[in-house]
Amino acid sequence: MVQVCLNGSRGAADGWMVPVSPGALADAAVEAVAAGATDVHLHPKTPCGHDTLSPRVLAVTLEAIRARVPVPVGVTTGAWAEPDPAARLERIRTWTTLPDHASVNWHEPGAEEVATALLDRGVGVEAGIWSGTEGAARFAVSPLRSKVLRVLAEVTDLTTDTAEASARALLSDLGNAHGRPVLLHGENGGTWPVLRLAGQLGLATRIGLEDTLLLPNGERALSNAQLVTEGLAQYRAAQRSS
Repeated sequence: MVQVCLNGSRGAADGWMVPVSPGALADAAVEAVAAGATDVHLHPKTPCGHDTLSPRVLAVTLEAIRARVPVPVGVTTGAWAEPDPAARLERIRTWTTLPDHASVNWHEPGAEEVATALLDRGVGVEAGIWSGTEGAARFAVSPLRSKVLRVLAEVTDLTTDTAEASARALLSDLGNAHGRPVLLHGENGGTWPVLRLAGQLGLATRIGLEDTLLLPNGERALSNAQLVTEGLAQYRAAQRSS
C-alpha cells in the first residue's frame, strides 16, 4: 500500500502546489490515485488554512474527495488541530460524515480516549507512533493495540544520513506491532531514505506534500501525483535490490 499524504500542516506559504480547499484536495487526490496511490490521508482546513476537526469542514472535504476517488480516505486528529483533549473528543463525536480512518498520535494527551471514540463510531484507527517519543511504550501496553487498523511508524529524524537508522530503531521498538500492519514513513530530509527502507522490508509507506516538498534529486515537487510517481519508482527499485 502506498498512501498519499496530501497536505499535512502545510499551507499556502509552502507553495501553490499544496492543496488546502476541498476542491483542491479532491483534484490532488484524483491525480495521486491515478499515479498509483491506494489510500488518501489529509488535513481538513478552515478557510484561513488552519487544520481543523470541524464537523462541517470535514463533511464538505470528505464529500468532495469521495465523489471523485474510490479509495479509502483518512484524516488527522492531531492535537494541534484541537489542543484540548475534551474538545477534541466532542468534535469527533459530532462528526456527521465519517472518514474511513483517522490517525491518532499515541504520545499525545488523550490518545486512548480519541482512539476509543473513533472505534466506537466505526472509524479505523491509524496508531501514530513517532520516533523520539513515548508512543511505542504506551502503545505496547494499550488495550487497543490489537484493535487498530494499522500502525504508522513515523520517523521524526529529518536528517538524510541518519533517518534510516532511526527508522530501524523505531521498528525494533515496535517489534511485531502486536500483529497489526505497519506503514513506515519519514519526513523532510528523512522522507526518501525511509521510503526506500520500507520498500526493502516490504512495508506499506506513504508519500506526499505533507512529508516532503522535494523530489529525491532536490528539485521542488510540482504535485502530490509527481511525488507518488517517484515514490513508487523508488519503492519498487528498493524491493528489487533487497
